[in-house]
Amino acid sequence: MSSQIDYTIDRLRQQVLSGRLAPGARMVELELSAQLAVSRTPIRIALAELEKEGLLERLPTRGFRVRQFTVDEIADAVDVRGVLEGMAARSAAERGLGAGIKTRLQDCITEGRLLLEKAEVAGHVIDAARWVPMNARFHAALVEAAGNSTLASALAHVSKTPMAGAGALSLNGVLPLLEYRFIQRAQTDHEDVLAALLAGEGARAEALMREHAHRSRNNKRELIARMQAPAAGKSAKGRARPSA
Repeated sequence: MSSQIDYTIDRLRQQVLSGRLAPGARMVELELSAQLAVSRTPIRIALAELEKEGLLERLPTRGFRVRQFTVDEIADAVDVRGVLEGMAARSAAERGLGAGIKTRLQDCITEGRLLLEKAEVAGHVIDAARWVPMNARFHAALVEAAGNSTLASALAHVSKTPMAGAGALSLNGVLPLLEYRFIQRAQTDHEDVLAALLAGEGARAEALMREHAHRSRNNKRELIARMQAPAAGKSAKGRARPSA
């Protein structure tokens, strides 16, 4: 069942980000089940997951529809997240890491290395089902280390923007080598941030987190643009008139 759920989430996410499911489109479980050849249970789970990512919104009556958003809105939200997480990194470095948080961050680093090693011999396809939650745990531990509830609240609000949160990476295997390179750099960023935190280098930790978010913003722009390009090409072909 888990593989069906992952498949369903990936396919629906791809359709939303590529524009094949337009803003405002209603997500009808029966139609989606037939289209993807899966039961309605993985469809329901996938719809709830995409709501958490901000790609869908729940209707007042029942069901979901595709949320209206632009790539610029995503970019702006990720920029703000970078500022807030930079502030969290500085605070965490200056406060010092507790043993529990230090262990959680180090465990994330270790898991990230293993996932990259496995991907390198598997066609550069990252195991998104493991990378995405691990990435979210790393960022969450960093924010927790700052000990600032107002900062955490502000980050939670910003992360409601589609694809802006640390747990909303658009990994779907469509562009494996490109995604692998993005994740490879993200892993390096995580390791550099942890080193700065352990050294108590607040300014460096802050700068690294802001740069990390800046790269994430640009990566999301490129991934979405490449995903939308084939859909735009198909649309143009559909509008083309046959020559006389």
